Amino acid sequence: MRLSKTLKRIREGGLARCANLGNNIPPYIAHAARAGYDCIWLDLEHRGFEYRELQALLAHFRLYNIDCLLRAPTLEKTGLYRYLEDGATGIMIPHVSTAAKARDLVQSVKFPPLGDRGLDNAGFDSDYRITSNNIEYTEWANRETFLVLQIETPEAVENVEEIAAVPGVDMLFVGPGDLGLRYQLAGANDDTLLEAAIERVADACKTNGVPWAIPAGTVEDMKKRRTQGARMLANCGDFMMLRDGLAAASAMFEEVT
Repeated sequence: MRLSKTLKRIREGGLARCANLGNNIPPYIAHAARAGYDCIWLDLEHRGFEYRELQALLAHFRLYNIDCLLRAPTLEKTGLYRYLEDGATGIMIPHVSTAAKARDLVQSVKFPPLGDRGLDNAGFDSDYRITSNNIEYTEWANRETFLVLQIETPEAVENVEEIAAVPGVDMLFVGPGDLGLRYQLAGANDDTLLEAAIERVADACKTNGVPWAIPAGTVEDMKKRRTQGARMLANCGDFMMLRDGLAAASAMFEEVT
């Protein structure tokens, strides 16, 4: 059964490399793997896939040996662990603001003794029952798949110490877009509250031995977040590459017309 490249990188003290994908572009998976990324954050919160289409896409992650961190559009228990059975390495859940919700999610995606995930051991994740030893399979799944909770609200920041302390939570991921928007709506005129929130998440994760992650779009941002203790950074995506690549290619015409 496959080992997580993201978790390996983090366990060895490194910085996990994450790209973003929101559309059905199989070659993107291949090129991200070849470029040295450990995982691709596959966004199903804001993008939609037919399920058979998604299953086919997940096979490309296995083919090119790169983790799929799937941001789920549901909290339904069997729906969440079916993503893992079909090949996702990590599950990312947006807008987790309480420890109670964190505990519910652990129950959904972790096998006993951590959680209460239902047993199949006949899916793509286990190479269609590569082992008949269910203990071996469930221990592998708890060790090599990961649950990522997004901190995206002021309430989540206020509860982050409790959230980070929940057994079975593998990583916290700061969502600066949603979190920053909520601080702006509350009257913040700059990034002071957002930066303080990121520091609080970093401190809570350090105390509890939990990695944390955040998007970072520039080298300066990446260095800053790494200094703060981030263990995974997301720094590119298909939308960004299409937008910027097409704009740069179109600008070339100005040189010849």
